Amino acid sequence: MTHGQVIEALVANRLTSPAPLVRVEDWARCWAVEEVFGIEPALLNDDRLARALDAIAPHLEHIAGTVGARAIGEFGIDVARMHWDMTSMSVHGAFPVEGQDEDFPVIGYGHPKDRRFDLKQVQAGLAVSADGGIPLHARVFGGGAAEVSQVVGAMKGLRAMAGERDFLMVADSKLVSYSNVRACWQPGFSSSPRPRPCRSRTRSMPLSISRRPPLWTGHRTGGRASPPSGARPTACWRTPTP
Repeated sequence: MTHGQVIEALVANRLTSPAPLVRVEDWARCWAVEEVFGIEPALLNDDRLARALDAIAPHLEHIAGTVGARAIGEFGIDVARMHWDMTSMSVHGAFPVEGQDEDFPVIGYGHPKDRRFDLKQVQAGLAVSADGGIPLHARVFGGGAAEVSQVVGAMKGLRAMAGERDFLMVADSKLVSYSNVRACWQPGFSSSPRPRPCRSRTRSMPLSISRRPPLWTGHRTGGRASPPSGARPTACWRTPTP
């Protein structure tokens, strides 16, 4: 059984009934894997699955990029607009740095989305097409990686995948930093800041980029909010002057 066959079975598992590696063998027995893929369920034990994952790990970005580019061409996916965001996954265990492979993202402490600051984490970034929400670009990051620092890499990765096509990358506030906006002004990129949507009892605040230390303005009329602890913003939302 090749690594490719194992990965094919794992993809099928993720699409049908996702399970931990130690439960994939049980899944295979219940989901007719032997009849469909010709693989005996007993062969899909967690050791064999882990060996296959280790084998493709050094080539993961190339594999993901190739699959994404192939999907764009085969299914005519419209990549005129893609949405990028990151999330974190907390893990239980010590995971000492010295015991981890430095060639891969390191599990460590950071700013978890689930607020479990007592746990270490690993982060993932995903870009999906507005056309059908198809995931086309994915990256894994260390637990301590700053989200704002990963935007430029995502833009370049998407640019390489899209080829000659023009596309719009949509992201949250982590897109807005001086270094990220400056990258948007480089050849091959452009930026298009738009007003922030209004919420109840709020005012639209167009984006104002400045080299000077910015003011932090609140969302409510006349309000003022403090910046996040330790933050050093390079852009802000300013209330329009009447």
